[in-house]
Amino acid sequence: MSRWAPCKRRDFISRLRKLGFKGPFCGTRHQFIVYGERRLSVPSNPEYSVSQLRMMLEEVEKIISREIGSKEWEQLK
Repeated sequence: MSRWAPCKRRDFISRLRKLGFKGPFCGTRHQFIVYGERRLSVPSNPEYSVSQLRMMLEEVEKIISREIGSKEWEQLK
């Protein structure tokens, strides 16, 4: 089984696009990406730690209504 690893912001956005998200778009304070009618704020730091990545992926899982495992996440490269 794959292990979670830190992820660069550019890679994170690219992988979410492969899941069907659009963006990023400029907001008032943060950029965000869109999936249907749902928005997800994208932090501006250049790299996300494993804990931050997992927290954001939990939000993504709620938006797309399914789980994303570490193996699937790595295959989205």
